Amino acid sequence: MRGRLFAVVGPSGAGKDTLMEAALGQRPDLHLVRRVITRPTDAGGEAFDGVSEAEFEQMRQAGGLALHWQAHGLSYGIPENINAALGRGQDVVFNGSRGVLAEANRRYPGLIVLHITASIPTLAARLAARGRETERDIANRLKRASYGLPAGVNVRVIQNDGALSDAVAQLLDALQPERV
Repeated sequence: MRGRLFAVVGPSGAGKDTLMEAALGQRPDLHLVRRVITRPTDAGGEAFDGVSEAEFEQMRQAGGLALHWQAHGLSYGIPENINAALGRGQDVVFNGSRGVLAEANRRYPGLIVLHITASIPTLAARLAARGRETERDIANRLKRASYGLPAGVNVRVIQNDGALSDAVAQLLDALQPERV
């Protein structure tokens, strides 16, 4: 039995990492992917493997990345070890980008997109609280918040404006096998 692949996407500040960690706490059987990113490991935020641009390119050329994309001036990658986890029947969850979904859907038929979203005021407050971006950066991220998803992908929307427990319940529901 092959596992299912879930791409978690949504605007900055929607709570993607928080929800994925909370889901893992209740579903330890999930394979939560640790992304490879070309930024210093001590930059904060999610747990990720920080690499240089040269290291990233070497990984990409060697086939070490199942998916990769560029966003916010950085390179992001999903390690190819997701293929082994899927082959073992594990459900795999990764924090992705709307820009890589069409490619992910081609490479992994059956991909399920979990679109985490929140209102603009909620996103703005969360981004400001992070303290990582300037006001201009926040404004630019908020402009991109309404970007659409590519046609042909299987999408489940999770609204994360209220209580965290409500959004976690929505996410766990979307991860249920009978929903596929």
